[in-house]
Amino acid sequence: MVSMGQCYYNETIGFFYNNSGKELSSHWRPKDVVVVALGLTVSVLVLLTNLLVIAAIASNRRFHQPIYYLLGNLAAADLFAGVAYLFLMFHTGPRTARLSVEGWFVRQGLLDTSLTASVATPPDGRVVMLIVGVWVAALGLGLLPAHFWHCLCALDRCSRMAPLLSRSYLAVWALSSLLVFLLMVAVYTRIFFYVRRRVQRMAEHVSCHPRYRETTLSLVKTVVIILGAFVVCWTPGQVVLLLDGLDCKSCNVLAVEKYFLLLAEANSLVNAVVYSCRDAEMRRTFRRLLCCLCLRRSTHESARYAPSTRTGASTRIMLPENGHPLMDSTL
Repeated sequence: MVSMGQCYYNETIGFFYNNSGKELSSHWRPKDVVVVALGLTVSVLVLLTNLLVIAAIASNRRFHQPIYYLLGNLAAADLFAGVAYLFLMFHTGPRTARLSVEGWFVRQGLLDTSLTASVATPPDGRVVMLIVGVWVAALGLGLLPAHFWHCLCALDRCSRMAPLLSRSYLAVWALSSLLVFLLMVAVYTRIFFYVRRRVQRMAEHVSCHPRYRETTLSLVKTVVIILGAFVVCWTPGQVVLLLDGLDCKSCNVLAVEKYFLLLAEANSLVNAVVYSCRDAEMRRTFRRLLCCLCLRRSTHESARYAPSTRTGASTRIMLPENGHPLMDSTL
């Protein structure tokens, strides 16, 4: 019999899933296969695209500016999100039952930290302090459940979506994400005005060229796309987390949780595409990096499989009928 005043640190994952009413499958169902296949695909794309963004910012001196450092930090956070989600895909489905309590908290902590960091993009200004602050906050939210904000000693407070976490944690996390969303609106608005002021200062030294107006208009479109993508990708998951945190009995949150988590992870891919593909200089840097990579691989393969040749004088050995070799040197 379960006692509410008792702690259950040594129980299996199945014990907590049964307590919350969340099904723990012992075999691979079609739904599990679809989720894992989509998750692996998204994770690999997130890793590749954000690695390319980081390499482009590091290799191109034109990107060594505060705004691009912030974009690089966002790419690093999205890269971490890809790693965390890839780890999740290899420890989900029937493999969840084989996790220890500590292993489950590691899986959940990686996910919470990465998703928090990927949506918290600081404004320009004291860039280093803001970047450090984002990661400290993300790590704090990721580590809190494992040490303090769990339900191992209060099973009646366990959530359904994350059976080892307290419902209050999910509610606070969802509300915090909504607050981050509002901050992001303010952040990107500030970035827009910053860039517009910079363009105007540049235009004072150059005759009003249409290119500067196009740059400003392009930035407005980029901001709208980024915020729109964030709303589409994150709002469903935040709403579901909040409903579970508020213990909505009539809400079937378990039916959609995996797909909404996948949608939130896809935002890490959208960020890389939007930030980079709308920047002509970034596209040129991408092409240069990819061309260098392909050329280097082609050169390596050619050197590996090409026959050994000698330049300058070459020597041929001819065997006449009498059996004595004759040396024929050709310049």
